[in-house]
Amino acid sequence: MMLYICIGNDAKKLDKMNISNYLTNLISEKANISMNTVIEVEGADYGTNFIPLECVVEYILSSGGANQQAVMNTLTKIDFMNGDVLHFFKHIASFMAK
Repeated sequence: MMLYICIGNDAKKLDKMNISNYLTNLISEKANISMNTVIEVEGADYGTNFIPLECVVEYILSSGGANQQAVMNTLTKIDFMNGDVLHFFKHIASFMAK
């Protein structure tokens, strides 16, 4: 499976391994967050859910190419603006809990 992401006028060819590396580097180096960080979100049926960040990353990696591209684009924008990437991962975890 291949994925293309456009930054400016340049198109970079990305595969699943590059996306995994991007997420791992973003989380560990830039955001200084552990993959073992547990995200607490409310679910519709079972109340409070405790989802490790590692599971959220695996969920992203198992999603389709278009979704992976959207996640990478959003995280790049958040990182560029010095935002909190963990907030975005909490948003994804809340979707997983529904």
